[in-house]
Amino acid sequence: MKKLSHLQTKPASRFADLDPNKEENKNTKFADLIIDDRSLYQMLRKHDLVPSLGWGSDKLQRQMIDYFLLKETHPYLYHRYPILVCPWCGDEECGFISVFIEREEDLVIWRDFKLEPSNKPIDIGPFCFKWENYEKVINETYRTAGIQ
Repeated sequence: MKKLSHLQTKPASRFADLDPNKEENKNTKFADLIIDDRSLYQMLRKHDLVPSLGWGSDKLQRQMIDYFLLKETHPYLYHRYPILVCPWCGDEECGFISVFIEREEDLVIWRDFKLEPSNKPIDIGPFCFKWENYEKVINETYRTAGIQ
């Protein structure tokens, strides 16, 4: 049996209020994904990318939610999806971290995280979530940081 993880979301930003590194940097606000009480953003912070959910234009936010709920396949990644992206623009051309997402009945599995475009594996996961919890949390990311 697969180990089930619990997924939550919470509003977060790239820098804390008193962080001196936020000067002259974009302090992107986003929906952080919390897996078993651990921030995915913090686990992967060394890559200087932010979660792709909860920020950007209305169209982009809806598209990301559709990707993560497996309603839409990514145009060139297929069943891989950009889970962390450039904090400045969110554009995949700047580099991103992708994850393979699959659904098995009432479970969703995130596995095979990679730093793109180099296709370099990242030693994290896999994570398995109950669909009901997962769907609710992913939908809740909409407008976490507003529409930009």
